[in-house]
Amino acid sequence: MTADHTAATAVTAVPAAPQATTAPRPAPPPPRRRNPAPLLFLLPFFVPFVLFTLVPVGYAFYQSLLRTERTGGTFGRKTTVFAGFGQYAEVLGDPEFLGSAGRVLLFGLVQIPVMLLLALVLALLLDSTVARLKRFFRIAYFVPYGIPGVIAALMWAFLYDPRLSPIVELLDRAGAQPDFLGSSMILWSIGNIVTWTYTGYNMLIIYAALQAVPADIYEAARMDGASEAKIAWRIKVPILRPALILTGVFSIIGTLQLFTEPQVLRSISTSVTSTYTPNLAAYSLASSNNYHEAAAMSVTLALATFVLSFGFLKLTGRKAES
Repeated sequence: MTADHTAATAVTAVPAAPQATTAPRPAPPPPRRRNPAPLLFLLPFFVPFVLFTLVPVGYAFYQSLLRTERTGGTFGRKTTVFAGFGQYAEVLGDPEFLGSAGRVLLFGLVQIPVMLLLALVLALLLDSTVARLKRFFRIAYFVPYGIPGVIAALMWAFLYDPRLSPIVELLDRAGAQPDFLGSSMILWSIGNIVTWTYTGYNMLIIYAALQAVPADIYEAARMDGASEAKIAWRIKVPILRPALILTGVFSIIGTLQLFTEPQVLRSISTSVTSTYTPNLAAYSLASSNNYHEAAAMSVTLALATFVLSFGFLKLTGRKAES
């Protein structure tokens, strides 16, 4: 057999390469059907929110763009005309409104930290291992929040009135002569009512957040020799950051809506005027039939509430990330 014949045989023995075939492309998946159940569960919140929050704010904004003018003198016919943002210029240029806004900001800068600190301390005390009668104290701290705001303000008004208050009488006998209804103390008298009312409410939110923490974390810290004070400061307080942020937002909103307490104390104290807080000023304008300026003031207050609350969330969120 020659070499050429062997090579030819080897060449013919090599199988031919299979032809490449393209696999058929899979059919695209059918479009996913969105389950409407989550949207249905949101309706009980969304519908009242739209009807009783967004719609009133939108209507107030519409009213704030109008102005009532009288033609033909004092007893002439009233007409409603478009004023644009003129009402907002008047509101932001009103020194009484700016003074009331500054007063409320000062109130919030002092009262909110004091109230939340008290709520945090009470929650930590209730959550400690040495606490007794926890259920009793939870109810006792929450009772002031269950009292209607007007009744609570009236009760404290009697305690502030020097003609009726046993507290003022005892302080007078001790040589102190506090004037809880005077111009220098009335703001902090209101702050005392708000703190007494809402500390227990915020305490329950913080305490509920503590109950969601697994007990194994605390047990491991105790086995490592950590004292109760270190556990509270280094473990519990950092875990409570979301609850503290939540109560902080609620407190900011409540402070800007301050109305009931100054309105009640206004009947016994000349230091509380009709424009003492922005909310009280808007109420006074509406009561005097100046609806359009009251609407502009209300929308301004709503925007300030949103900006301050959102700014607080962003600020605390950045601190948490850092």
